[in-house]
Amino acid sequence: MQIPWQQLDPELLDSVIEAFVLREGTDYGEQEKTLTEKVADVRAQLERGDAILVWSELHETVNIMPRDEFDGE
Repeated sequence: MQIPWQQLDPELLDSVIEAFVLREGTDYGEQEKTLTEKVADVRAQLERGDAILVWSELHETVNIMPRDEFDGE
């Protein structure tokens, strides 16, 4: 189920994004980004609609994923 990011308290949203960034371990190329920069990048993706928050009832977890990969189930 998709969760509108705007409905989350800003501090909670930052925590969700931080947890996502820390577990993803994404490679940012030659220049490593700080945690703050990575969180800002993900927040910008949410604001643009490129990424969405998704709640999994099965796993009782929230995740961030690209909008085009979400099948709505």
